Amino acid sequence: MDERASGIILRTRPLTETSLIVHWLTPELGRIAVVAKGARRPKSVYRGKLDIFYQADFTFQRSRRSDLHNLRELSLRETHEALRTDIGRVQQAAYAVALIEQTTETETPIVEVYDLMLGFLQHLVQVGVKPVNVIAFELKLLDLLGQSPLSEEIKLGKTAQSLLAALQDCEWAQLAEAELTIQHITELRQFLHGFLIYHLDKIPRGRNAAIEAGS
Repeated sequence: MDERASGIILRTRPLTETSLIVHWLTPELGRIAVVAKGARRPKSVYRGKLDIFYQADFTFQRSRRSDLHNLRELSLRETHEALRTDIGRVQQAAYAVALIEQTTETETPIVEVYDLMLGFLQHLVQVGVKPVNVIAFELKLLDLLGQSPLSEEIKLGKTAQSLLAALQDCEWAQLAEAELTIQHITELRQFLHGFLIYHLDKIPRGRNAAIEAGS
């Protein structure tokens, strides 16, 4: 029996000469992977509908033998087209994807993580690239995963701690109005680098490029 889901495409990769593997982030099922058979054919029904950061409704048939399921139908909801015209937006969105993939298990739904990623993409489209985007995303994701820096004793000045709290709790619309100095960005960036290394063992590639894209 087919299952239904809504999701954001995190990444795609070829499986065969004609098929793609599509990795999704969904609120209902968490991260899942499906095979889009024939998607690479010129006349495929999926032509132009499967690309990173696309948001869609889809149906799939669950595999009994692997974690690769079969895509059946797809209906696009949003392409976030502005991401395709700005490499900085792509770098920040791609880093967010890598961080989610590192910190979450497959097929383990966390609705708030899906909402966070969708809100982040919409923020990038509407506001554009700023270094603070990455810092805020890291803080919000850590908080959702129960690893907020604010829950521990940290060696930061009062101003920096206040900024951490504000960035963690603010809405994306509020973040659009945030003006941080280069000194504040540097201090928070370095602090979170050490915090992420300590709690996650490593940081996904692309963090520096994502932050510096907004400089």
